[in-house]
Amino acid sequence: MFDIEMLKNYLRIDGSEDDDLLTSFVSAAEGHLQNAGVQEPEDGPSREQYHLAIMLYVKREYDPLTDIELERIQKAIEGIILQLKDWRVE
Repeated sequence: MFDIEMLKNYLRIDGSEDDDLLTSFVSAAEGHLQNAGVQEPEDGPSREQYHLAIMLYVKREYDPLTDIELERIQKAIEGIILQLKDWRVE
C-alpha cells in the first residue's frame, strides 16, 4: 500500500483537499508501472524505487513544471522502469 502522506510531504502539500486527486494519480501511476511490466516489489530497495517512480509520476501530473523538469522526471521514471522490469515476462 502506498503512503499518501509520504507523497504529500514530497509534494509539499499540507491540507487534505487534494487527497482524492492524489489517490487517483497514484492509481494511474501503479497502472502505468504494471503496463510497463513492473509489479510492486515485496520489500527492500526495489520497493523504494517503485514508490519513487509513483511519486515522480504524480509530481509530473500534479505540479506545473518546466520542459526541462518534465524531461528529467520522465527520464527518471523510465530508468526506474528499466531497472525494475521483469524481463522474463512476455
